[in-house]
Amino acid sequence: MFIDENETPESWWVSAVLRTIRAVALVFDIITFPVHLIIQRPWRKRELSRRIKAKIIETTPDSITVRSVSEPCELHLRLVKDRVTTMESMLRAAAARWQERPCLGTRAVLSEEDEPQPNGRVFKKYKMGDYSWRSYNDVSTEARQFGAGLRALGCAPRANVVMFAETRAEWMLAAHGCFTQSIPVVTIYATLGDDAIAHGINETEVSTVITTHELLPKFKKILAKTPRVDTIIFMEDQLKTTERDGFKEGINIVGYKEVLEMGKTSKIEPVTPSASDTAIIMYTSGSTGVPKGVILSHRNMVATLKAFADAMPIYQGDVLMGFLPLAHVFELLAESLCIIGGVPIGYSTPLTMLDTSSKIMKGTMGDATILKPTCITTVPLIMDRISKGITDKVSRSGPLAGAFFKWAYAYKQAWQRRGYDTPVLDRVVFQKVRMLLGGRVRLMISGGAPLAPDTHTQVRLCLCCDVVAGYGLTETTSCATVMDPLDRSTGRVGAPTTGTDIKLVNWEEGNYRVENKPYPQGEVVIGGDCVAEGYYKNAQKTREEFLDSAGRRWFRSGDVAELHHDGCIKIIDRKKDLVKLQAGEYVSLGKVEAELKTCPIVENICVYGDSSKTYTVALLVPNPRRLAELAARAGLPALPFEQLCRARAAEQAVLRELADHARKCGLEKFEVPAAVKLCAEVWSPDMGLVTAAFKIKRKDIQERYKEDIKRMYAS
Repeated sequence: MFIDENETPESWWVSAVLRTIRAVALVFDIITFPVHLIIQRPWRKRELSRRIKAKIIETTPDSITVRSVSEPCELHLRLVKDRVTTMESMLRAAAARWQERPCLGTRAVLSEEDEPQPNGRVFKKYKMGDYSWRSYNDVSTEARQFGAGLRALGCAPRANVVMFAETRAEWMLAAHGCFTQSIPVVTIYATLGDDAIAHGINETEVSTVITTHELLPKFKKILAKTPRVDTIIFMEDQLKTTERDGFKEGINIVGYKEVLEMGKTSKIEPVTPSASDTAIIMYTSGSTGVPKGVILSHRNMVATLKAFADAMPIYQGDVLMGFLPLAHVFELLAESLCIIGGVPIGYSTPLTMLDTSSKIMKGTMGDATILKPTCITTVPLIMDRISKGITDKVSRSGPLAGAFFKWAYAYKQAWQRRGYDTPVLDRVVFQKVRMLLGGRVRLMISGGAPLAPDTHTQVRLCLCCDVVAGYGLTETTSCATVMDPLDRSTGRVGAPTTGTDIKLVNWEEGNYRVENKPYPQGEVVIGGDCVAEGYYKNAQKTREEFLDSAGRRWFRSGDVAELHHDGCIKIIDRKKDLVKLQAGEYVSLGKVEAELKTCPIVENICVYGDSSKTYTVALLVPNPRRLAELAARAGLPALPFEQLCRARAAEQAVLRELADHARKCGLEKFEVPAAVKLCAEVWSPDMGLVTAAFKIKRKDIQERYKEDIKRMYAS
């Protein structure tokens, strides 16, 4: 992972020092090997990694079905014993068990001050304090009060309310307040455009929207498109006063704390939901078109909660750092698991997470340093950035430090493959990397998209923690498969979770069949109580993608996977991403993008294939520093980034770099893009080119760059 063909060869003195280190390490290995063999028992780790995790329960000529062999854990059994069947009863059970234990933490923002930069510019930065915590009893009481306050404002049970807010403690409290009154929560990503937000609000016919101080001004425009909305509740900012002027006449704008006060004085009793009641209408991120509302019942949510409890062991002293969008079902259920499991959740944002984050004032520590989390939920895009950040830091650390780090990485990787940990090396070399996230992280859980094997390996080695990849969709309440934390493989997404069946069904057009060798292959169809009720007000789409069979609810995912001997699956394709070229070859655009994203020069990429042509082309957002270095090596004059992206010679240099990387990744020649367009703008959710979960929106990207695509094919 750290090898860069373009770097200068090691000097003689660096080689001499490395040879000495290798000799010392060899002597150390020989002396300490018997001790490590006895203490670490590597054969046991290898056995646990390779153990059978799921079994085949049904085989037909066109399908194969697998089910987990795991038994329910103690927390799962406690949920059954406590008769937890809804999210409302989950919070009641958690408060009864954990009482005064810390539950939700928010970090104090003491002030926002000007900080002069070395280049003379002045940036606004936060002076931060400590985390303050709400106990489980506080959370339960505040949720009940907020729910009663909503009713006092005129919200009725089973009438939808929209949640349009960034991740914070009040998001979770407001959602549970809704659950206490059987009010379904409509979640909309905070990064969606005005039209998509208005679509979700209008389709669900809401009159009340819950938002934040930062997002409230957006409604000055949006309210013109949402005639039913008459009340907006905003979560207050720690420092700033919220302006309530300039909105459409007749709109009632109320603060979150004001709703709590209404609830405190209200005599309205909770309206307990049933398991079949709608808990959430969760709008998908819209990677393939207009966002769809997925109806998730309390039964769906609790089914995933039980499955996650079996998949993710919880330890005494665990702390979760929450920062992914709670409008993403994966984050919502991961945090819900922490609530029922007694794990405190401290909230953060990308702007304040690290000591080096953009809003952290010099001399103030980032959230991770203060919180010292043990568990983090993340997505592959963030993992890729961590991986590239480590690689960049190593490449800039000087010849000896860089060479030593690469040796240490290769040394640790070799021993880990045999089932050994390297405690001395972890403390001497990798502790500094671990300290970026507080120094205590033991588990990173990645979901939302496939995780590249190289990234998986690098983060696991450098942060000295387990990295667990999972697979699920909004339509399955984020539940389908989860890797076993003891599984040391990469590139796979684990075995079915408990309570979930995974069926592979032949997809003839793509030549994916269950009789394929060496592994059965087919479209993934997911069955179980986690499968959603359907799409909101979209009966036709519901009939197309959901089905009831053999007493189970099933969802056709559109993803293609192969089944391995231990019951784990590997996602290998997506039906919507498959393009047949003129010469008859099939290209999986998603697979090619996943491989090319690991190339250091690539920040983001969208591959396009025209079935009337013999090759694919690529739209690529380059890493500015890497592009400048590549241009210098190619003998190009020093140009600003935007001009460099327009230079034909720079495109050709990037194309050669991609071809080299593709060859190392094992891509076929016809899969490698034959032309590339360098995009100077970073693709963001605000531009509508990626979803809130940072999946590329293929159609929107192709529409925006259609002239460039024509040019690439014409040339």
